[in-house]
Amino acid sequence: MPEARFDETIHAPVRLRICGLLHPVDQLDFAVLRDTLEVSDATLSKHLRTLVTAGYVASKKSASEGRGDARKITWLSLTRAGRSAFGAHVRALQEIAGSSAGVSGS
Repeated sequence: MPEARFDETIHAPVRLRICGLLHPVDQLDFAVLRDTLEVSDATLSKHLRTLVTAGYVASKKSASEGRGDARKITWLSLTRAGRSAFGAHVRALQEIAGSSAGVSGS
């Protein structure tokens, strides 16, 4: 298990949620991810581009058996590096939350 490490790339709220949604599954359809996050195609694409560039998310297109046209479905998944970075980031957040649990908000 990698040590806790805060990751600025993952920490942005939409990217954190993308990783959180992709973590428990093998892959998700772009449209399902977009609808679940309630963001536009452009917003999701921008955040995915950052995660793909970092090596955290993989994208592949495949034909849709249910469609009569040539459009393809974009499938997204966390890479091994992405899973490791997400796990380390979550552990870092847990450490931060645990270390400040006794601090009162005055």
